[in-house]
Amino acid sequence: MRLVNEFTITKVNDLDTQMLTLLVEESKSEGFRHLNRLVTEYDAGTNKFDKEGEALFLAINRSDIVGVCALNQDPYSVIKEIGRVRRMYVAPHVRRFGVGRMLMESVIAEARNRYRILELKTDNPVADLFYQSMGFSVNFDLGNDTTHYLRLN
Repeated sequence: MRLVNEFTITKVNDLDTQMLTLLVEESKSEGFRHLNRLVTEYDAGTNKFDKEGEALFLAINRSDIVGVCALNQDPYSVIKEIGRVRRMYVAPHVRRFGVGRMLMESVIAEARNRYRILELKTDNPVADLFYQSMGFSVNFDLGNDTTHYLRLN
């Protein structure tokens, strides 16, 4: 397969979750469950990334969805100025092409419109390094639901 390094990041307001089937299967084969949760919650209507300050981004190469990353109001905080990075995943065959960085830059730009702090949780060492390279700080004192944060102001 020849890969053309042309990626588009698209903010979606209405997602046909069937379009994520291949990406969900890839993520499950790597032991990740978060994309399956994205689809389940989206289809159930419990998280459509449609509240104020929320967004869902897809990375597309040709007509294939090769990555996803979302922004939610932080469900673990009562402080309205905190956003949460959710469901970040990039297909293995396009990693190291900057897709994750483009997705995260889109989420950060969107978050700056509403939030003062952006938080996330990961236990993946590779993801930890990625988020630190994006400017996130590590603070395990923030509680069980947050491992990294980024001040946006």
